Amino acid sequence: MGRSNPRRRRLNDAPAPSSSASPAGVGPAPTPSLAAATIPRVWQGTGYRPLSDPAAARPLFDFAALPWPPRCALAWGAFVATAGGERLVGALIGEAQERALFLHGPVVTGGDDRLEIAAQLVAASLDHAVALGAETLFTRPQGLDRVWVRFGFIPVPESTLPAGLAGRAGAGLYAWRGGSALWTLREAPAGTP
Repeated sequence: MGRSNPRRRRLNDAPAPSSSASPAGVGPAPTPSLAAATIPRVWQGTGYRPLSDPAAARPLFDFAALPWPPRCALAWGAFVATAGGERLVGALIGEAQERALFLHGPVVTGGDDRLEIAAQLVAASLDHAVALGAETLFTRPQGLDRVWVRFGFIPVPESTLPAGLAGRAGAGLYAWRGGSALWTLREAPAGTP
């Protein structure tokens, strides 16, 4: 049985009540609110925001021949300005299973610095996933190993995937728990805080 933390909530549950902040340097960092984690961002002229309809990213995934997840818990898009408004040039989709989230992508088909666009999508999705209460994030690196490692993802065996996320196409599996490579694959004993 996994650890239970009353300050965290299950994905898709109502927001946890706010708690008073710990003194600087004491205790874990506060979990960002969902509202704060999903504020649109701009970096180097590219806009990043949650996609109100994840299906808008489907053409990018089809173009890159990446499988589309069966369920979407979060979806972020990267947009560049065009003469007629804006164009979606990148996306990352997250699929949830209990306290875990599987990130699909990022897929980037345009923009000036595609590697940085991919990194910004990962950063935004990490903030969003933590605000949703995810404790472990998984991904297939898709050749973007240096982007994932930059954010604290490490290679893990397939057996670490929860049953509901197992069987996703692709080679290699990376995981993240709080941005630290210093974590164990063993679950904490029942009753451990």
